[in-house]
Amino acid sequence: MTLADLVDIVRSGRLGLDPAACAVSVGFTTRQGARHATRGQSYRNTVVSLRVEEAVGSCAVEDITDGEVHGCVGATVLDLLDHPNPAIRTAALDAYLTHVRPHHLCATKSITVGPGSSLTKSMARAQAVVDLLDPAPGDRVLVVGVVNSLLHHLRERGATYVACDLKGGRTEWDEPIITDAESALDGCDLVLASGMTVGNGTFESLLRAAAGKPVVMFAQTAAAILPWFIGSGVRAVSAEPYPFFWLDGGATTIHHHTERPS
Repeated sequence: MTLADLVDIVRSGRLGLDPAACAVSVGFTTRQGARHATRGQSYRNTVVSLRVEEAVGSCAVEDITDGEVHGCVGATVLDLLDHPNPAIRTAALDAYLTHVRPHHLCATKSITVGPGSSLTKSMARAQAVVDLLDPAPGDRVLVVGVVNSLLHHLRERGATYVACDLKGGRTEWDEPIITDAESALDGCDLVLASGMTVGNGTFESLLRAAAGKPVVMFAQTAAAILPWFIGSGVRAVSAEPYPFFWLDGGATTIHHHTERPS
């Protein structure tokens, strides 16, 4: 399975709905800045989201214009699969797949992240993701897409890690964050990677380089896309469709996939 293969499956209507008959009714961006209580670092995210019927598909992006997003409204999924912006292509594919194969119907397990502060919810989400990865004490994990709460739980489990993110920088524990994931693979036992790798074009090269190593994905971006790669380089996916945990102090849901949708 490649992303191109999956797009071809969607174009053909083989999943039961013609993408030319599935129109985007709402397009929007979510821009957020966050600094959890007691944490020394802040971060920003921009996400473009497209709605098809009841489903919302999303992709994190460095920046996007309101005009690009508004231009998606009324367009069909088939139209948007050829959009020049990869974030819009990803969000459209994600929305379509969320619509035709809803997470609550095909996930192995759905998990409620209970209400609480932003830090409480971040830690609860991260614990569920690390439980899915299930590292043994002493395992070395390549973490692609740094989330400090994930690193916290890896430390709690006795695992070590290499932190990697295209933005670089340092972790909450002042550890260096590398920018080239593939260069660190040889020394790692497991890979835990963000769905943002789909949006930034590094996903498939990472899978090729990691061949033979267990790869678990945690995904807000491409949450409904990544389960299709289980058995094709991905072991499991923690999928978190919109609305994300950081948007709401109430309960939110993530879905664990250990089998490919059918």
